[in-house]
Amino acid sequence: MPLRVTFVAAARSAPLLAERFEDDRPLDQAGWDEVQRVAGDLLPLAAAELRYCSPTPRSRATGEALGYAPLVQLALRDCDMGRWRGLTLGEAMAREPEAVDAWLADPRATPHDGESLLAFISRVGGWLDTRPAEDGGRIVAVAEPAVIRAALVYALKAPPSTYWNIDVRPLSMSTVTGRAGRWNLRLDGGSPQSSRS
Repeated sequence: MPLRVTFVAAARSAPLLAERFEDDRPLDQAGWDEVQRVAGDLLPLAAAELRYCSPTPRSRATGEALGYAPLVQLALRDCDMGRWRGLTLGEAMAREPEAVDAWLADPRATPHDGESLLAFISRVGGWLDTRPAEDGGRIVAVAEPAVIRAALVYALKAPPSTYWNIDVRPLSMSTVTGRAGRWNLRLDGGSPQSSRS
């Protein structure tokens, strides 16, 4: 029986254009309201045998609000953005346009003195590959959208540039099934309840 890992994207803590690299801000009122609106649909995932979350305040708060009581996983932290930490993409571009262009073009680049995109994808994929799968089972992980994008690129064995083409919305679900080194993306048309079968 394959392992099933469902990622739930953390609720938003700021408008999209105000999102910052390695954002440590807690959920704002709009984020809490968003969680309350979808809680009924996402609550069934609390039955997963293992429940995890990224270490960010909004991932932890989203997991707690959904009743998951998740364990924090450091491997699910956002990409280390070095000196760009806390900046928006626009702010980084205004300060260091050539460096941002290099970072966007080369998955091995670290112009910010942080973690490369390739290293980030590998770290998140390493976490995915080390989930216990002896008897199959279900796992739920609340994480930042960037972490989920990295997990999907890794699971699909897609080129790192694919990362920039994946849109992960707040409180959306993405499920992969399989085992270490052999993952499949599962697209469910229904609610989380229908993905329990």
